[in-house]
Amino acid sequence: MNVMKAISPNTAEAPHLWFGNTRVAIRVASAHGADGISVVEHWMPYGEAPPLHIHRNEDEIFHILEGRMRFRVGDRTFEAGPGETMLAPKGVPHHFRVESPEGARCLTITRGADFETMVRTVSREAGADWLPPLVVPDAATIEALSAACAANGIDVIGAPLS
Repeated sequence: MNVMKAISPNTAEAPHLWFGNTRVAIRVASAHGADGISVVEHWMPYGEAPPLHIHRNEDEIFHILEGRMRFRVGDRTFEAGPGETMLAPKGVPHHFRVESPEGARCLTITRGADFETMVRTVSREAGADWLPPLVVPDAATIEALSAACAANGIDVIGAPLS
């Protein structure tokens, strides 16, 4: 028998995590359902931009809740805002940049644990509900992120979107 599970800000996994310059909350863990769906909420400052990367095993879906984001997926560039959804198919290089001065908030949805596990591996407990100032990652941080990505089916292949 399947039991429906209500998930809200009060029942989502706590605590919030610092994932680089981003505050994240795992809203639905891949282990919670039979299909391994993961939903991660991100609060990002202006200018946040991950490196160009490829997910080998899972599509990555972005649903924008607040702010504006510019995406490069394959050879196409898109801008998206509140209520819009972007798909980065597995095997296709992609990255994004937060363009709105007030930052952005989005949901990242994947099927499988790769992205969620990588986020958990390189994050630390946030302990606060604000965003830190944007910091350019140092060599050690980039190396740790690249290693965690590689261990979880994600290949870092280029620089962030500028």
